[in-house]
Amino acid sequence: MANITVIPATKALHTQMPINTRSRRRVAGYARVSTDSEEQLTSYEAQVDYYTRFIRSNPDWEFVDVYTDEGISALNTKHRDGFNRMIEDALAGKINLIVTKSVSRFARNTVDSLSTIRLLKEHGVEVFFEKEAIWTFDGRGELLLTIMSSLAQEESRSISENVTWGQRKRFADGKVTMPYSSFLGYRKGPDGLPEIVPEEAAIVRQIYTLFIQGKTLNWIAKHLTEQSIPTPRGKVKWQSSTVESILTNEKYKGCAILQKKFTVDFLSKKMKVNEGEVPQYIVEQSHPAIIDPDQWEKVQTEMSVRKSRGRHHNCLSPFSAKIVCGDCGEYYGPKVWHSTEKYRRVIWQCNGKFKGEHRCGTPHLYEEDIKRLFLQAVANLTEAREVLMETCQMLLDEYLNTEKIDAECAALETELEIVSELTRKLIAENATTVIQQDEYNRRYDALAQRYRDAEDRAQQLQNQKVTRRFQADVIKSFMNEIRAFDNSLPVQYSDRLWLNLIDRVTVYEDGWLVFRFKNGTEITETL
Repeated sequence: MANITVIPATKALHTQMPINTRSRRRVAGYARVSTDSEEQLTSYEAQVDYYTRFIRSNPDWEFVDVYTDEGISALNTKHRDGFNRMIEDALAGKINLIVTKSVSRFARNTVDSLSTIRLLKEHGVEVFFEKEAIWTFDGRGELLLTIMSSLAQEESRSISENVTWGQRKRFADGKVTMPYSSFLGYRKGPDGLPEIVPEEAAIVRQIYTLFIQGKTLNWIAKHLTEQSIPTPRGKVKWQSSTVESILTNEKYKGCAILQKKFTVDFLSKKMKVNEGEVPQYIVEQSHPAIIDPDQWEKVQTEMSVRKSRGRHHNCLSPFSAKIVCGDCGEYYGPKVWHSTEKYRRVIWQCNGKFKGEHRCGTPHLYEEDIKRLFLQAVANLTEAREVLMETCQMLLDEYLNTEKIDAECAALETELEIVSELTRKLIAENATTVIQQDEYNRRYDALAQRYRDAEDRAQQLQNQKVTRRFQADVIKSFMNEIRAFDNSLPVQYSDRLWLNLIDRVTVYEDGWLVFRFKNGTEITETL
């Protein structure tokens, strides 16, 4: 029979410390609350006080610190500064034991939880979960931890799904909410619905008016900053992106598009723009409008027009983006001559004049010449004012007459209903009878394409209607200006008159300026 000699272990398995030596463990506590409400903060302070006392009361423990995180979800550990600092200190050998309330306080993500525990274990650091009485160096620790972490993760999933369901139910019911603290023009009313803040609504209307008058996003932002008007978030300086978000937000016309974004994954909380993955809800007349819907649509059209130009649009002057070089097609821009001398002059010159090898031969212009020639063109335009007004009225009537478009839209609506019903019947037929899948897919794809074609055409028609309304508004403004003229007095220049009458001015090398008015009339003047 063989002799077996047992050599006793002399070091602890995880800490690598001699078994018979008595040393105090360096212990830290970890406390976290998941919201920043007053009630939870009270709980947070109580946790800090509790773990400080708890650790100090054990004579075998040496108190290190209580690491904390306030108002942060535990779904992952990426943005938890207190937690991450604690792990760094533990890996650096400053901590032997971490005490925390429960698995759910530590992390609700199983992967994060287990990977962190194993990393700590490799460095001789134990974690004690008080509520579940789990010591991670215990033989049962990892199994229990896996089970508890999974339960905590499923709890998070359930909460997230319930919240998402509640949000989508509110969307489907047409209930609109806004981030009131950073949304200009509205506040939460007594009934829980949005109500208008008059002084803020006046700022919103001013932004829309300035944009329609031809001002750029940058100009409006600078103007609001100079007027010491705070941004929706209470900041001093306005950004063009903030102005654009106000100009393109459908809520200002009393409409709401709900679920523009959705949460992809409850663990990462990653948001994604909704491109058809989940339903969207358009709620018309959901709350009081600050901007008339027609004016809002007009702004969207103007925004599209400016973006389609593909060139820098600067409206610090009414002449910006209005004067075009007949040689290269670039806009004219202002240039300062003799900027530091008493002979300082501002001239307008082709922005592309000195670009590349070819130099434009078009002349520079003085502002007084632009105004003088413009008034001459207006005088020529209005020589036969009655005929002009009749022509404009015919043009206006044409823009406002959308009978053909409306009839085609109605036909497309019927087409969409028919295709939807055919698709429903095909799906039902496939579910109850034997159909070759190739044949089913062919028929289904054909119906789907037919539906998409009808949808695309319907959208094109809606865009046409918006464009025609915009063009009608332009002609109305043009007619109002012409109607206001007093034949007994010479026409006086004003920026408003220029902006309401002029579409563009093309300058040619020989000094000819072709003024194209917003009713389509072109009149040529010479320098």
